[in-house]
Amino acid sequence: MLRIAVPNKGSLAEESISILKEAGYRQRTDSRDLVLLDSDNGVEFYYLRPRDIAIYVGTGELEAGITGRDLLIDSAAEATEQMVLNFGGSTFRFAAPSDRSWTLADISGKRVATAYPGLVAQYLSSLKIEAEVVRLDGAVESSVRLGVADVIADVVSTGNTLRQAGLAVFGEPILTSEAVLITRNGAVIPVELEILIRRLQGVVTARKYVLLDYDIPSSHVDAACAITPGLESPTISPLQRKDWVAVRAMVLRKDTNRVMDELWAVGARGILVTDIHACRL
Repeated sequence: MLRIAVPNKGSLAEESISILKEAGYRQRTDSRDLVLLDSDNGVEFYYLRPRDIAIYVGTGELEAGITGRDLLIDSAAEATEQMVLNFGGSTFRFAAPSDRSWTLADISGKRVATAYPGLVAQYLSSLKIEAEVVRLDGAVESSVRLGVADVIADVVSTGNTLRQAGLAVFGEPILTSEAVLITRNGAVIPVELEILIRRLQGVVTARKYVLLDYDIPSSHVDAACAITPGLESPTISPLQRKDWVAVRAMVLRKDTNRVMDELWAVGARGILVTDIHACRL
């Protein structure tokens, strides 16, 4: 029985359940459930604190888990990224009082408050900067005003919370994080986990692409296929109408409208876009 860890709460929980459902796995309907058995797929799901998942996977108690890259690094667990899941993106930055300009060198000898002490200590060590890392579980923005720290290191999205606290980001991002599927370092991947990985990859790809169908005069096929080359090659089929063909290709979802405009300009008609729910490539 394959044992997989899933975040039980927080920003990663809902999306993790969603991608697993799309991949064909049962998921809990009651947030109080800690374990769910999907006997049809031979998988047992454990709903754990996101911060603990890397530890369980790294010690071999569970075969795999979904967590954030930031939490994986911070844990220093014997686990590694198996694949990126394309959700839960965040940027980790330093911030300090906005009444002066700061550089990374200015952190030396200062107190840095963060909820990710392992990650920050590792990053500072890589830069050969010596500073005191102060661990806090949350609301690190208040630590400077309350005199607990001189600098903070935290996840930054819009920066509004930092500005309200009189802080401003500085330096390059410490880390760009997102949701990842992790496995134990050096572990042999069982067949059931290979299947889960292929299914998740299929969902990730399906979310990124759409299927585009259109009709085009045979004389304009080369121009159209240059616009929609597909992943390997587009599918081209003859139509009953003489000198016309039907073309089908996968295109990036974000480029859909631009591609449709370009196809129309080279003579394509009957352009249709279809969502892809799953695939194997």
